[in-house]
Amino acid sequence: VNTMRKEYDFSDGERGKFYNPDAVHYLPVYLDTEVFDYLADKAQRRGKPLNDMVNELLRKDIALAEDLK
Repeated sequence: VNTMRKEYDFSDGERGKFYNPDAVHYLPVYLDTEVFDYLADKAQRRGKPLNDMVNELLRKDIALAEDLK
């Protein structure tokens, strides 16, 4: 079922109405199922949100990588 019209009237439209130059966009990160399950379990046991747990682990990895330079 095609619900698109042949033409749309944008004559009353306002260019840039929703534009926000300071907007921050986060791209999704997809984890393998076993990695997600492991980290979700650890986060739940520690009472932390999953994103905090992942960021904490990544910061530690970054610190280790920097120490190896």
